[in-house]
Amino acid sequence: MDDLKRNRIIELLQEEKRIDGRALKEYRSISIDVNVIPKANGSARVRLGDSEVICGIKIQPDRPFSDVGEKGIFICTAELLPLSHPTVETGPPNESVIELARVVDRGIRESHMIDLSQLVIKKDESVVGVFADNVVLDYDGNLFDACSYAATSAILTAKMPRWEYGEAGPELQDGLEPLPTTTIPVSTTMAKIGGQIVADPNSDEWDCMDARITITTNSDGDICALQKGGRSGFTADELATCGEIAINSSGKIRETLQAAVSK
Repeated sequence: MDDLKRNRIIELLQEEKRIDGRALKEYRSISIDVNVIPKANGSARVRLGDSEVICGIKIQPDRPFSDVGEKGIFICTAELLPLSHPTVETGPPNESVIELARVVDRGIRESHMIDLSQLVIKKDESVVGVFADNVVLDYDGNLFDACSYAATSAILTAKMPRWEYGEAGPELQDGLEPLPTTTIPVSTTMAKIGGQIVADPNSDEWDCMDARITITTNSDGDICALQKGGRSGFTADELATCGEIAINSSGKIRETLQAAVSK
């Protein structure tokens, strides 16, 4: 980012204004469409401002991890298509994309959204694996939240096949059922720019931020996951402000998620 644009963003923030006209704690509009991939077990498309993500859920029998044979598997991935932004190139995921997948995965996993103990076909032998694959179609900042909302919405609408363990291993049964979910996690990301804290940074704000923090809360409003990034840090008061923004913003966002999946 050129210095002229960065200086303009900082000048506006000192007046408690943002380059796109939002208030400091205001999120961009969120729209969610579910069941957009007919062949997936669950899917959702999320638009957070001009950032757009689609997530597909794949559910299949798998071997359990060696140390948790009494629980199913949840894995989240992320990919940016070259068409999403001029700077994105084909090839293996870079560090930022790997971090994106891990932050989204951690927020959902640490909230215990999916009751993995109910995804066991045979203990230590076979469990159900749930794979959430996020694909970024258009980038305009804050992919952490956009991907989290897409994965969460896709999980809430997913239909799981049923298996029983037979002589040859897992055997598919008739019927589908929802995934066993216990809560709706909501991810909220804040950026620190020139000493000001802003919620849901767009791409221009993302490019000039000093630090960022992503906080995930569950349906009870409890913080269950946190990830900090960027070259600078947060004071104790700034962290408290970020926590308040996360808790206060999550309720409305959770209502948006619930409304989308109940259509």
